[in-house]
Amino acid sequence: MPELPDGEQAPPDGSLPDPGVHGGFAAYVHIPFCAVRCGYCDFNTYTNLRMGPGASVDDFPGSLAGEIALSRRVLRGEGRLLDTAFFGGGTPTMLDPGQLGGVLAALDSAFGLRAGAEVTTEANPESVSRDSLLRLADAGFTRVSFGMQSAVGSVLAALDRRHTPGQVERAVAWARQAGLDVSVDLIYGAPGETMGQWRRSVDAALALEPDHVSAYALTVEPGTRMGAQAARGRIRLPDPDELADKYEAADEALTASGYRWYEISNWARPGRECRHNAVYWRSGNWWGYGPGAHSHINGTRFWNVKHPLAYARRIGAGESPAAARETLTAAERRREDVMLGIRLREGIEVPQGAGPLVARFADDGLVDPGRAAGGRLVLTRKGRLLADSVTRDLWA
Repeated sequence: MPELPDGEQAPPDGSLPDPGVHGGFAAYVHIPFCAVRCGYCDFNTYTNLRMGPGASVDDFPGSLAGEIALSRRVLRGEGRLLDTAFFGGGTPTMLDPGQLGGVLAALDSAFGLRAGAEVTTEANPESVSRDSLLRLADAGFTRVSFGMQSAVGSVLAALDRRHTPGQVERAVAWARQAGLDVSVDLIYGAPGETMGQWRRSVDAALALEPDHVSAYALTVEPGTRMGAQAARGRIRLPDPDELADKYEAADEALTASGYRWYEISNWARPGRECRHNAVYWRSGNWWGYGPGAHSHINGTRFWNVKHPLAYARRIGAGESPAAARETLTAAERRREDVMLGIRLREGIEVPQGAGPLVARFADDGLVDPGRAAGGRLVLTRKGRLLADSVTRDLWA
């Protein structure tokens, strides 16, 4: 069946209302392939590696190159240098380093990478080797984000992860030898995970001495295998209080080890924050390449068709792969700035007329009262746990 877009129809040539990019921008590259689809995964991923011309692991980079060429024709303005590039998925390292390096080279040829650009790839620990990480570094990658998720074998099994805890340690060591910055991702709230097991995973992550740590509460969507298991009562999902306790335990341990939260779910050593993700949180400009990828250019959001074969066919026909787009109103952009900005360590300016509400937030321990008095709305640890509620009240 054809995909039914939620926004307005995107033009076949990919043209935009305001294509001017003057101060640099970011690139996200979606690699949709995975060896196994995890039971909790709701991302646009596929285990079929041979979906047809332009949509298989061997020739998929050619389709990406086609979209890169299209974006080069669409975007205008001086200074279209890429500040950051992020390869996500899926598992980008299902492609070999030569293929990933070729896509990065195509981006560099089309726009140029700014000096000191941050170039990240996600990777599963079992999908890399010492040689592959060396080759990625040689190709221009500067950073790797490993899906560690847990240091406990039973929790990894519950999450359908294929690696063993020891593979994470080896992969991180290889990345260090290649000169890459390292981030590790953790997930808390897996079925059956105890607080002791979660603390063990956090401690194991800290023992790796990464530059950056992300910790996300498990989210189970209805259409996933784990969602179906929960609906049938086969697994028990954690309650919000348990998730809050695990978040607080992680924040305490990371802070004590010299990591600083800079976004609700992200901590880093000073100066090692993920610059690419900050583009999203600060409503910057980025172009998302690949099936299902989302983009934002000067207030216009657009998103690509999701299936890799449909994506490849549009590229092969010389058409934009965008399924639909929407242009945000000024009010919608302000709301989005609040929703995203409140998640950051620097917070947001106190909205006009929100003084009484901010005073209540301070009394409830949700925001830093000193920063609020100075005109900034900055969440406390308690406030981070209730960020959605704070945002809703600000919008009301």
